Amino acid sequence: MKRWLLWTLLALALACPPALAASDERGQDSARRPADITANALRDQLLLQRATQVYLWAMPLLNTLGMKTGLEQRFGAGYDIMPIWKKRLDAKTLITTPNSDVLYAMGFADLERDGPLVFEAPPGLQGVLLDVWQNPIPADGGAFYGDIGLPGPDAGKGGKYLILPPGYVGVTPPDHYVYRSATNTVFIFLRAFYQDPRDLSPAVSLLEQVRIRPLNGADAPRPMVFPDASDEALNLLPRSDAGAFDDLKQLADREGTGLADPDFLGMLAGVGIVRGQPFTPDDRTRGILDEAAQTAYAMSRAIGFQESLGGRSLRAYPDRRWIHPLADATPEHPLGPFDLGWMRHAEGYRDLDARIWYFTNYFSASPGMASSTPGQGAKYVICFTDSDGATLSGGRSYRLRLPADIPAANFWSVTLYDAANGSGLDNGQPFPSLGAHDAPRPDADGGTTLHLGPTAPTGERRNWLATVPGKDYFAVLRLYGPTRAALDKTWKPGDIEPAR
Repeated sequence: MKRWLLWTLLALALACPPALAASDERGQDSARRPADITANALRDQLLLQRATQVYLWAMPLLNTLGMKTGLEQRFGAGYDIMPIWKKRLDAKTLITTPNSDVLYAMGFADLERDGPLVFEAPPGLQGVLLDVWQNPIPADGGAFYGDIGLPGPDAGKGGKYLILPPGYVGVTPPDHYVYRSATNTVFIFLRAFYQDPRDLSPAVSLLEQVRIRPLNGADAPRPMVFPDASDEALNLLPRSDAGAFDDLKQLADREGTGLADPDFLGMLAGVGIVRGQPFTPDDRTRGILDEAAQTAYAMSRAIGFQESLGGRSLRAYPDRRWIHPLADATPEHPLGPFDLGWMRHAEGYRDLDARIWYFTNYFSASPGMASSTPGQGAKYVICFTDSDGATLSGGRSYRLRLPADIPAANFWSVTLYDAANGSGLDNGQPFPSLGAHDAPRPDADGGTTLHLGPTAPTGERRNWLATVPGKDYFAVLRLYGPTRAALDKTWKPGDIEPAR
């Protein structure tokens, strides 16, 4: 029976309940149980609703699993395998809001299988250690969360990091920075900066100096492998079909009760996901799970383009369209009202919509990335709409004015992303970004005007980012090493304005 017909019958059944049974001896009527067709429809609806909510609740997990599964299918699994985008990450790699102006390296470790791991960071590295929820892994002492290298305890001098599994109580070496993960699955995300886009070899060499080995390995550690992920057609996005629940089943088997609280383990059980038990939905059930995943992903996209959440405006500047998820952050509270797990301090609850908003379009966060110290970390602002409040459309032409003295000690860039999935916009250019490394032509007053549209204005190809007719998009401005003017907002970008 077609799904739409099933829901129609359900609506009719609920609107016209079965006739009541005869009154009992106290004069009270007893309702009959639902008819079989109504009960079946209700059970299907319950599964659909539960699966939809499980998907939304699991958005950070699905974001992580999209990257993990996609990379491991292509390059293999293991702590010793770390793909690097050695020629920069372009639009062929589908992944949420990548930065084309640094080099990325990613790896995944299984602490249940391999036990505690030692991560040896070379000098000059920047990276973050995340659990499977993409919560930054805390270091002993409480001063650092996730950050390694330049923003971490070694301050860019290099050092040894010990990554421990949940509940580890063994002895730890005294000369290691100790990070204790809440999950067995660990996501290692590294970045390296380059000075000249024509010579990426120093940045590649830095990433290839990373070493990872078991702490207590009886055998010699496996040699590190650094495959080149550039030019690969990789899909690292969250899955939006029934396969998302297959991924969650594998994760539940690996993580057990440490994955979530009992209530949400119960929600997982409600869709058939229980550690150690078979997960073999029949075709009908799988169809409902597929519909749930598609619906939930679409819901996450709708949430992800909101400019306010839970009564909080996300506007980074009161007179601009640019937004930021932590727009209300202060130097005293660099994460705004949240802790590192999206818990709201004052109210005492986890802001699920804020978490969904973030992980449908972005990945990875740490205190180092949100640093309010001038010259450190990065400042990002995001634009979904033009100065008139209209969606950015690939068929229209716009201009973006950046005032003089762009406050970035390292570099700045503007990158365009596909509104359908948050991946880099496949616009026909080598990379969907333009910034300091590209040396755009400055204006007479020292500012910079960028042009966004399907064709370049006459004489402006050097300052032009191509867009694609029929594709909506959004933009991210990144300031690496933001200086005081960026942090106190005395400098601010112009809006993206339609070409008049």
